[in-house]
Amino acid sequence: MTIDIQTLCKEVCVLSKEVGVFIRSERNKFTSEKIEVKGKNDFVSYVDKTSEKRIIDKLAILLPEAGFIAEEGTSSKKGDIYNWIIDPLDGTTNFIHGIPSFAISIALMRNEKLVLGVIYEINLDECFYAWEGSKSYLNGKEINVSNTSKVSDALLATGFPYYDYSRLDEYMELFKYFMRNTRGLRRLGSAATDLAYVACGRFDGFYEYCLQPWDVAAGSFIVQQAGGKVTDFKGEGNYLFNREIVAGNNLFFDEFLDNIKTHFK
Repeated sequence: MTIDIQTLCKEVCVLSKEVGVFIRSERNKFTSEKIEVKGKNDFVSYVDKTSEKRIIDKLAILLPEAGFIAEEGTSSKKGDIYNWIIDPLDGTTNFIHGIPSFAISIALMRNEKLVLGVIYEINLDECFYAWEGSKSYLNGKEINVSNTSKVSDALLATGFPYYDYSRLDEYMELFKYFMRNTRGLRRLGSAATDLAYVACGRFDGFYEYCLQPWDVAAGSFIVQQAGGKVTDFKGEGNYLFNREIVAGNNLFFDEFLDNIKTHFK
């Protein structure tokens, strides 16, 4: 079966916006009593679960043979060739506290290769997307990574570890280094949004450890289609399942990665 990946991507964009309307409406009436605790500093709500079910139900129609790797485990189906990687609400902690930075992240993997990515940042109504062989786009306009050429001129994004503190000392030393030697660091609380902002040049680079595939799959693909580079902390390609990621433009990436390697030995 031949798949029109461009048309499929556009349909996923429409789906993301539809589910985004639901999430936005639920935020207006959400209360703390509706929060469920999955683990230390790890939360979920009926909004995450309902959103994921809506996404999976529609994706199952769009591409029946595909399986799913989804944060809330709505479906355990595994596809022989195609698998969707889904975070129905990246930035749940922001959502439940009313902080406006959370997104839907959907990627499609063919065998071991990502071929489609969509991130819908709900609060700003910004849809970032790319498909195999395409450029990256934001609401229909082509986007590219920044042209910053050195770390000292870079604005970086990161995320704080929230349950795996085994590398916290190294992380904090690197954090202090970047505080002193860049234009600044930002922590939005949504890795998908961070990566989307790298893709469109708002951030020059992003790094974080202790992430899951659904946090980074769509964003890493969109960054690369926007002309950027993505690796793990070793500079290798195992960023999807190795729970560590570095993303940025090609001009300063080597210096950026070297700083990370120096601190995470």
